[in-house]
Amino acid sequence: MTFENLEKDLTTIIEDVLKEAKLRPNDLFILGCSTSEVVGGHIGKDSNPEIGQRIIKTLLDELKPREINLAVQGCEHINRSVVVERKVAEAKGFEIVSVVPAMHAGGACSVAAFQQFEDPVEVEHIVAQAGVDIGDTSIGMHVKFVQVPVRPTIKELGSAHVTALRSRPKYVGGPRANYEPIEHQEFVNQK
Repeated sequence: MTFENLEKDLTTIIEDVLKEAKLRPNDLFILGCSTSEVVGGHIGKDSNPEIGQRIIKTLLDELKPREINLAVQGCEHINRSVVVERKVAEAKGFEIVSVVPAMHAGGACSVAAFQQFEDPVEVEHIVAQAGVDIGDTSIGMHVKFVQVPVRPTIKELGSAHVTALRSRPKYVGGPRANYEPIEHQEFVNQK
């Protein structure tokens, strides 16, 4: 796979997820990624810094103009801590932790995010509205309940299996509850 194909395929995947997720400005989009899996290796064994750099750049190029915040999940060796911008952590009340990702304790994408973000910090837990998982890294712990699978048109990035999640509000109520927005014309007409 060429870098151009990787970036093109990733852009398509991101667009598919964003179309389904209907994110708004200041929402969080989480990435879980094994660059080892992208290059055809075993997760955690063949990290590729250049692939990580290109994946993060592609995501930032797609998300920043939409004012959606990127969060990047690290590997198990840093307890799946997440790189976010400091302003995001502070605005959302996330607890900042003391760790800096490394190639084999965080992963190539976490390292790339730490390098490309303006003021990166690590936090233990976030609540993202959607995200993409490249290489079966299990992002579900960081996606808001209720999680809904998204099926991107492209199922693999390089050799890595791709899945995605979006979230929706919980359905509450009973048999008389409505779940779709209802226009109350009688109230609008009285104004």
